[in-house]
Amino acid sequence: MPTISAKGHQMPESPIRKLVPYAEDAKKRGIHVFHLNIGQPDIKTPRVALDAIKNNTIETLAYSRSEGSEEYRLKLAAYYRKNGVNCDASEIIVTTGGSEALMFAMGTVADQGDEIIIPEPFYANYNGFATASGVKVVPVVSDIENNFALPPIEDFEALITDKTRAILICNPGNPTGYLYSKEELEKLAAIAVKHDLFIIADEVYREFTYDGATHHSILSIDGLKDHAIVVDSVSKRYSMCGARIGCLISKNKKVIATALKFAQARLSPPTFAQIACEAALDTPQEYFDEVIEEYVERRNLLIEELSKIEGVQVATPKGAFYCIAQLPVEDTDDFARWMLENFDLNGETVMVAPAAGFYSTPGIGKNQVRIAYVLKKEDLVRAVTILKEALNRYNAS
Repeated sequence: MPTISAKGHQMPESPIRKLVPYAEDAKKRGIHVFHLNIGQPDIKTPRVALDAIKNNTIETLAYSRSEGSEEYRLKLAAYYRKNGVNCDASEIIVTTGGSEALMFAMGTVADQGDEIIIPEPFYANYNGFATASGVKVVPVVSDIENNFALPPIEDFEALITDKTRAILICNPGNPTGYLYSKEELEKLAAIAVKHDLFIIADEVYREFTYDGATHHSILSIDGLKDHAIVVDSVSKRYSMCGARIGCLISKNKKVIATALKFAQARLSPPTFAQIACEAALDTPQEYFDEVIEEYVERRNLLIEELSKIEGVQVATPKGAFYCIAQLPVEDTDDFARWMLENFDLNGETVMVAPAAGFYSTPGIGKNQVRIAYVLKKEDLVRAVTILKEALNRYNAS
């Protein structure tokens, strides 16, 4: 039999999606599953984006430019300038989702065996992107005890070697909801300049900040013109996960020229999706105001309900729409699978994402889960009620 590649064997399963077969089996048995495992918002996509597709009269669905259509990139640049990031269309490459932008970034800055430092827990697919790119993830651990704040700068510097090429952050964070302050970003900037590293900032949740906090882009930090790379996406901002449109932004001309070669190799991002995303940029501010208000209410309700469960510890997010909860179990992989295979409360159960997959340090996060508060408030309350009963039965057995 032909042999599968070592890289194929090393590719990690998604902690977000690997339990899907168990959820599908539960549904076939008539069980209703509350999905707290994945960041798929239930917020409606802006009508202006859907109408741009519905009313389009295009007759030939042609390739776009490899860097994305000029019309879309010009409007994107105007959006970023409005939000304090001074860039132009030539500094943007449109990608097939933020995922492809991350792959382009890793391929641009790192060779086989090079290292990228990432505060953990982090978006689980960073492990997959790194494996596919032949890059080694070097984790610096943040802790639920201090709400997953940026680890001390000394911790970063202690990990820098001659193989280190970049520091990768997610701001606001997935899976923690942590929002970096300007002072923290400036500390990271100082390290990047001192050691001649890139900072790759995944900023796909930039709109989702709470309690009066402000998001600061790494591109707005002084002195980082040649060091900063931003990854962005429309998936969460406009509730357009299925559009699969993201972008990579950098003021470093060599970075853009190199990333463009990766973009040319896959030809172009999807044309219809770019049309929808260009139209979405005309979404009025009222849309975001209402969405943020809704997420704040959901966050507050979720934290309140989880805090009522004995033995549960939860970090309070300042952005995005996720939180990490520490549960009174030894192995949340086993617990999450058990909830789907062997448990229901009046015909209902809950699907969560075991958090160990959001770490690269073995053994960390095994008693934690990531919860996405992307369901309406009454469903969140019901889901936490089910989770509480599941914990009682699981630990009793």
